[in-house]
Amino acid sequence: MKKRLTKVARQLRKNQTDYEAKLWSILRGRRFSNFKFVRQYAIDNYIIDFCCRRKKLMIELDGGQHNEIRNIKTDQTRDKHLKLKGYKVLRIWNNELSENLEGVLDRIYELVSEE
Repeated sequence: MKKRLTKVARQLRKNQTDYEAKLWSILRGRRFSNFKFVRQYAIDNYIIDFCCRRKKLMIELDGGQHNEIRNIKTDQTRDKHLKLKGYKVLRIWNNELSENLEGVLDRIYELVSEE
């Protein structure tokens, strides 16, 4: 299972969305307040869009498909599992990233700055 997830994560990194590329350009290489983020991070049976492992923060960028009932339930199950493992989960809508980048970055900073 781990090898399969690693392969899928590599494919997702190669085929990132424009929204993922935009956020990654800000988070990568400790550019964001010197916090280290990784992308397409595999944990248990899930692949997370972005993760600050040290602060246990997961960031998921969501497009319109996440507003469908089937996906809402899947996301809720996933978020509950990750929260039980001690992770904070931040879901960001793609359009929010485009329309309110500063607000999104403020929220991320707030979460990584928590003790």
